[in-house]
Parts: sequence; C-alpha cells; structure tokens
Amino acid sequence: MRIGQNPAKFIEQVPQPARVTVTTVTYIPMLSGYFEQSLDILKICLNSVRENTDEPYDLMVFDNASCPEVRQYLLEEQEQGRIQYLLLSEENVGKAGAWNVIFGAAPGEVIAYADSDVYYYPGWLSPQLEALDKFPNVGMITGMPMWSPEEFSTSTVQWAEEDPEVVIERGEFLAWEDHWRHARSLGGDEARVRKFFSDVEDIRLTFQDKYYYVGAGHFQFVGYKKVFQSVLPIPNNRPMGQVRLLDVAINERGYLRLSTSDWWVQHLGNRLSEDEFKVGGPQTNLKGRERNRPWILKWQLAEDFLYWIYHRLFEFLHR
Repeated sequence: MRIGQNPAKFIEQVPQPARVTVTTVTYIPMLSGYFEQSLDILKICLNSVRENTDEPYDLMVFDNASCPEVRQYLLEEQEQGRIQYLLLSEENVGKAGAWNVIFGAAPGEVIAYADSDVYYYPGWLSPQLEALDKFPNVGMITGMPMWSPEEFSTSTVQWAEEDPEVVIERGEFLAWEDHWRHARSLGGDEARVRKFFSDVEDIRLTFQDKYYYVGAGHFQFVGYKKVFQSVLPIPNNRPMGQVRLLDVAINERGYLRLSTSDWWVQHLGNRLSEDEFKVGGPQTNLKGRERNRPWILKWQLAEDFLYWIYHRLFEFLHR
C-alpha cells in the first residue's frame, strides 16, 4: 500500500554530470611496509585533483577493499562534497576488475583515469582534452613524455605513416632525465634502466605543430568513455599483471595511443622524498597503535606482531 506521492515526482530536473569524470582506484590494505605512506600519497593525489584541475569534472573513487583508515578518509571526503561518486568493494577485484566497473559507471563523456599515487600538475586536464578532441579515432592520451613498446601502438604508427598531415620520426628524442624521472618511481634500478634506455628508440610524431610520443601509460590516461566501454570486459583473474590487456584491446580496435611532450602528471610510487611533495595529515604506522588491549584479543595482537615483522623485513630489504 502507498500513502501519498513520492515527492521526487514533482522535481522537474536533476543535476547533470560534468563532461569529464576523473577516476582512480585505491588499494591500501594496511599502513605499514610497502603501504606505509600510501594514505598520505592518496591525500596528495586527491588534493592535487581538487587544486589543479582546470576544467569542470566529477570525481569517482573505486576502493578495492582498503583498510578501515583509508575508507574512513574516503567517506569523510565524500561527506565534504569532494568525491561525487564513491564505490566500496568488499573484496579486491583487481585493477582490471575495478576498470570494468568504473568504465561502465562513470557518468561523463570523457574518463580521466589515474592510479591513486599520481600527482596532477596545474592545468593538467586541458592539454589532454585538446589532444583528445583533435586526433581522429583516439583511444588513450597520457599526460607526460614517455617511451612505450611499439607492439601496443601499431595502429597509431600505421595511422601516422598514412596521414600526410603527420610527420613521424624514429630516434633518440626522450631525454634520459625524463625517462629516469618516471622509471625511478616504479622502483627501477638505475644501472639496468640506463642499459635499457640506451637500447631503445623513441617514436615521435608532429601533428598540428605539436609533438607527441607514440604510446600511452595505463597508470594515467584520458579517453572517451565509449572507447573504454567497447573493450569491456577486461579479464581480471589476478589483482595485478593484466593491465596490458587494456593496451592490447585499444590497439587491436584501431584506436590511437599517445603521450604529451610536456609533464602534466607525475607518478609518485609508494615513497616520498623529503625535498619533493609535502605529506598531508598525520602518518599512521604500527608504532602509533594502541597497545593497551584486552588479552582476549590474542589474534589481533598476533596480527599486529606479524605486521611488525613484515614492516621490519620490508625496511631491511628496501632501505
């Protein structure tokens, strides 16, 4: 039985989404070891979106079963109106699994995706939208100069070679400083990265008086939602390691994959250097946890002890 009418029936219009949905996926299962600074880095990432985005946008965050501290932060951000769409997954469905959700759910015409450890520089969105709007059949635009394996961008090379308006060049165009700036954030060994860098060639094209690098990164990209929806579902049998399938699918369908010649985003990794970005908010680690717990919580104590061992082993191996 129903009494009266739902008041929503008398509302004549609802807010419309922005053209661009900025999206990210978070996975921070603990605040120790590898993830010791991850919450601080997430705060820096989202603050840079809010402070440095120069076009209208909605923010969508998919949390892939993070720890309670991270979820509480995200819920508070949504309550303050800083996150328009917050999706909380009970279990870690993998990065590709999260993409399957957000590519289907994002309300905007354009999806601007980045991992949750990416910093956005002032004005980052406009140049990527400019490239998105001027290139034909474009799939992914990444906002930094980078090298990418040619095998994942054969459609881009073919288009560039056939279009008389495009000048395509092969050679050494990417500076070592640019290559290492990104590679070190991925945990690369400098000696090995230098050897690799000396053995590869870049593919650069000029289109409408601007340089772009052939290839894109799956840690950050901007593209049309309809393009990403055309490649769904992306297989997600593992939490990581299958992200290349997005690159493969975009390329096989004939879409372009490109990177800008200027730095508009920066991958941070899981550690911040003291002279780089200021860490926002208090750090949370095992040392700061409450120790006065009832002895009945023996499993929690054992869990804390195991995390402590993990944290110390991580410090020993990587510092």
